[in-house]
Amino acid sequence: MWEYTDKVMDFFHNPRNQGVIDEKESGQAITTGEVGSIACGDALKLHLKIDEKSQTILEARFQTFGCASAIASSSALTELLVGKTLDEALSLTNKEIADYLGGLPEEKMHCSVMGQEALEAAIFNYRGIPLDNHEDDEGALICRCFGVTSTRIRRIVLENSLTTAEQVTNYVKAGGGCGSCLTDIDDIIVDVAEEGFTLTEDLSSEANIPELEVKTLTNLQKITLIQQVLEEEVKPALAKDGGDVELFDIEGNLIKVVLKGACSSCSSSTFTLKTAIEARLRERISKDLTVIAV
Repeated sequence: MWEYTDKVMDFFHNPRNQGVIDEKESGQAITTGEVGSIACGDALKLHLKIDEKSQTILEARFQTFGCASAIASSSALTELLVGKTLDEALSLTNKEIADYLGGLPEEKMHCSVMGQEALEAAIFNYRGIPLDNHEDDEGALICRCFGVTSTRIRRIVLENSLTTAEQVTNYVKAGGGCGSCLTDIDDIIVDVAEEGFTLTEDLSSEANIPELEVKTLTNLQKITLIQQVLEEEVKPALAKDGGDVELFDIEGNLIKVVLKGACSSCSSSTFTLKTAIEARLRERISKDLTVIAV
C-alpha cells in the first residue's frame, strides 16, 4: 500500500476541475493535450480555455484514467494553471506538481510527469506546433517498450536530480519493460552528472564583477543586472562549448532568452537553461527569476 499525503487523498476523493470545457466566448480558445494510454495503465486528457489577447489560462479541466496519484496530480495541475500565462505555465515542472500535493511516493512520480507533458501538449496544440517536433522526441530511442528517448530521460534526470536507473523508471517508466535499456539509462545519468560538474566548475570561477546586493530593483535596474551577468559570467562559460545566449525580453520575473550557436541545437538545452543560466541569475539577482528559451 502506497503512503499518500492527506492532500493527495483529498484531491483523489474530491477532484477539482474534472471534466471537459464545452464552450468558449469571443476572444477565447480551447485546446487539449493528451498523453499516456489505457494500455499502459495511465492516460490524461487536459483541457484549457485561453484568453487569446493576454495569453492567459482562464480555465483548466482534466479527464484521467489511472490510480490515485494520477487523478490527484491531474487535479493539482489544473489548480496551479488558472491565471498563468502560457509561458509561465510552460515553466511548471513535475516537481512543483508533486510538491503542491505534499509529495508523491517515488514509484508514482510518473503521474506528475504525465501532467507536465499533457500541459506541454495542450500548449503546443494551441500554438500549432506539431507534437513530433517536441524537443523530448529528439534523440535516440532508448526504451522501446515505452517509447522514451534519450532527450526525455536527460530532461527528467536534470529537473529531478535523479541518480539511478530505478528512479528514471519511476518517473518515465523507461527500463520498466524488458530492462534491456537500463545500461543506456545509467550512461545518460553519468553524462548528465559530468556535464553538470563541468558547468558548475566554469561558473564558480572568480567573476569580474562584485557580489550583487539583493534589493528591490526597478525594471531598468533588473534588465541592466541581468544583461551584466549574462555578458560577464554566463556567455564566457557557454562559449567554451561553442554556445551563446542573448536576452530577448523580460516580463516581471520571467526572463526570455534566445539560445545560439551549439546551444540552439543541443539535446541538453534544458540543462543549459536551468543550470548555466537560470541558476546563475537566481544566485546573482533574485531566486524568483525563471528563464525560458524562445
